[in-house]
Amino acid sequence: MAEDKKELPADLAKFRDSYVEMFGTLPPLPAARFAFSGEVNPDFLRVSEQLRAGAFYSKTLDMKTTQLILFGMLLAEHNPVGAQAHAAAARRAGATWEELHTVMELAAATGALWAANNGGALLKSLRDKESGSA
Repeated sequence: MAEDKKELPADLAKFRDSYVEMFGTLPPLPAARFAFSGEVNPDFLRVSEQLRAGAFYSKTLDMKTTQLILFGMLLAEHNPVGAQAHAAAARRAGATWEELHTVMELAAATGALWAANNGGALLKSLRDKESGSA
């Protein structure tokens, strides 16, 4: 890992260090991406990190809110590794256990209601088609 740090250009090293600031450590997936893409295609790594930085460090949302949203989104996407990492980052940014639990509740409700909403619409469409009123 120390060799990877020496080989990255300063701008990419700054992006990499932002993960450590956010999570307290460099998570394995970004670490592998920096090691591999930093060698194979540093321009792609630079562009993808600029996208991440623009989204994660907005002028509209503070870091705690950003991390809470990411936690909920990753829960809803069934990504436990990412969700746990962003829950930890939310805690580092000042999120309470109650705030994290509320986000978990929202993710659970949207997951359950997705099937109800889409299933209801699908069944209504099928019924309308069968009855000729579609």
